[in-house]
Amino acid sequence: MYKSIFIDLDDTVWAFSENARDTFQDMYDKYHFDRYFRSFEHFYEIYEARNVTLWEEYGNRKITKEELNIQRFSYPLLQVGVDDKALVKAYSENFFADIIYKKKLMPHAREALEYLASRYDLYILSNGFRELQEQKMRSAGVGEYFKKIILSEDIGVLKPYPEIFYFAMSATQSELKTSLMIGDNWKNDVAGAENVGMGSIYYNIKKEASLPFRPSFDMKDWKEVESFL
Repeated sequence: MYKSIFIDLDDTVWAFSENARDTFQDMYDKYHFDRYFRSFEHFYEIYEARNVTLWEEYGNRKITKEELNIQRFSYPLLQVGVDDKALVKAYSENFFADIIYKKKLMPHAREALEYLASRYDLYILSNGFRELQEQKMRSAGVGEYFKKIILSEDIGVLKPYPEIFYFAMSATQSELKTSLMIGDNWKNDVAGAENVGMGSIYYNIKKEASLPFRPSFDMKDWKEVESFL
C-alpha cells in the first residue's frame, strides 16, 4: 500500500527533548547560571513554558527564525532581571554548537528504521533548521536510513501547511496515495498529512487515550511499527 514513508525527526527519531535538556544543563553549569536561578529546574521550567509558545508563533508565521531564537534564549534571564545580550549570544551559540553532537534516540527507533529501510523509501520531513538537523542525524548514526531530508526552510513553509507536503512529493517523486507520515505532533504531522490525502501514524509517545482526530494508525512505541507496516 505504501512506498514512501516521511518521518519527523525531533522527538520522533532523535530524542530532542532529552538532548535539549542535557545541553541546557551543560550551558547552565558552564555559564554559572546558578548565580541567577534557584536551580536548573527553575531555569528550565521558565525556558520551556515560553519556548512552546514561541514555536507556535513561529509555526503560524508570526515571528521569524531569528526572533524565535533571540527570544527563547533571552527570556529566562529577563525573568530574573538579567538583561545581558552578550551572555545570551554566547550561551545560545554554544548551545547550538553542542546540541548537534547529542546522540540519544527515541526508544527502539533504530531497530524500527532498520526494518523500514529494507522495505520502503524513507525521508525526513521536519520543521527544524538544516544547519542542525543534518549533523544531529550524523551524530546519532541514522542518516544512512534516509534517502533525503526535506525541511520547511527549503520553501519557507512549515508543517502542517499543505505546501510543504506537496513540495515533499515533488522533491522525492512520491505520490500522496502511496505515502505515509509518521510524527509525534498531531497537528503538524498527522492532521497536516491527512489534509492532503496522505496516510499517517501518530507517534503517541505520551500515550494519550483521547485524541482530537483519527490517524491511520496510533503507535505508542516504535516496536509496534511492524504490526502496521
